[in-house]
Amino acid sequence: MSSENERWLAAGIGPLVTLPVHQLLTAAANAGTSNVECSLDLDQTTESVSVNIAGWSWRGRHFPHLQTCKERTIYHWTGTDFEPVANFSTSLIKLVPTQWGPPTFEIDGIKMLPSEHLSPYADAQHKVDLIRPRGKVVLDTCGGLGYFAAWCLQRGAAHVFSYEKSADVLWLRSLNPWSPKSDPRLTLTHGDIVEHIATLPAASVDAVLHDPPRFGIAGELYSQAFYAQLARVLRRRGRLFHYVGTPNKLTSGRDVRREVAKRLEQAGLNAQLSGDGVLAVKLG
Repeated sequence: MSSENERWLAAGIGPLVTLPVHQLLTAAANAGTSNVECSLDLDQTTESVSVNIAGWSWRGRHFPHLQTCKERTIYHWTGTDFEPVANFSTSLIKLVPTQWGPPTFEIDGIKMLPSEHLSPYADAQHKVDLIRPRGKVVLDTCGGLGYFAAWCLQRGAAHVFSYEKSADVLWLRSLNPWSPKSDPRLTLTHGDIVEHIATLPAASVDAVLHDPPRFGIAGELYSQAFYAQLARVLRRRGRLFHYVGTPNKLTSGRDVRREVAKRLEQAGLNAQLSGDGVLAVKLG
């Protein structure tokens, strides 16, 4: 890869292509249309793109049409070609487009963020509002694509300490225009919160957002010992939202939300069911 392309990619201005965008560009080219309005950043903005049979031009650079473009796939420019925003190390981790614009992501085909009835970005806004982040120090235990952190910053949080265990998820995040960019109020740590939480001072955060993978993947993040640590670092009157969803409820009858609420109560928090999760407050 040339140094020019390396600088260009480092600037974070590479285009992202999904199937609807690809179809729009190729249809325009086949129709002889020289310009088309489309979004190359997952619906954050719309720009005019010049098109011809050989490819299309955007921000002074020329790109070829994709030879293959699949549904449920986002393609990024590597400097020489378009490739899926997906990686396989121990698991297949993939950024997945949604009808709303902001993407979700999957690990081995399991969707990590809700997106069927609501944008995952809007869903994060609702959950963040439950902990009332303005002026607060927030612990974001499982950072993912950073939507919780983004909304905490927009809602005026004093500081967000965010942890993400997976290097692959952090890579997805670096290519996702909806993920938060550098901000002095955001400290993003590549690390496992299960290991790091014991190093955090007692009563050091005003609020907690806990959005772990499902229980079958990361049972340690649902343990009584971990909940005791969350209660320890949370200040008096601090609020905690724990996303749970409804895994296994239809197949096994198990109500994980109620199990989570009970464990949070045992950790010293006042917990209640709230939507697809549990909202808790430290009273003592």
